Amino acid sequence: MKTRLTILGAVLLLSAAAAGAQDAPSTPSATSATNASGTHRFVVERTFSPGALDGLDSAVKAKVNANNNKFGVHWLMSYANAAKTKTYCIYEGPSEAAIRKAAASNSLPIDSITEVPVTLMPK
Repeated sequence: MKTRLTILGAVLLLSAAAAGAQDAPSTPSATSATNASGTHRFVVERTFSPGALDGLDSAVKAKVNANNNKFGVHWLMSYANAAKTKTYCIYEGPSEAAIRKAAASNSLPIDSITEVPVTLMPK
């Protein structure tokens, strides 16, 4: 459990950094991940069989992104363990239901979905 929380914490911090650390204030802060258009940020945890991610190329990613767009979902980035059997993916979308529909259309498993509405910046 401690490892899972550490990974989730790292994912959230890296996601926050990638999403706008350049504009971060110089003091610690917390901001909402929901923007004016009603988009929310989610962390999706997945488990894959060994080798399942080996064929993940730009064509596959383009297909996933095209399917996601049908549901208003945007894949921001993913993190994988060394064995490439667990992933922690950062998505934006209108709802958890939209994230689930996009995953189903891409035949992607879901272990858990956590909405992460607060971005914690290190500075």
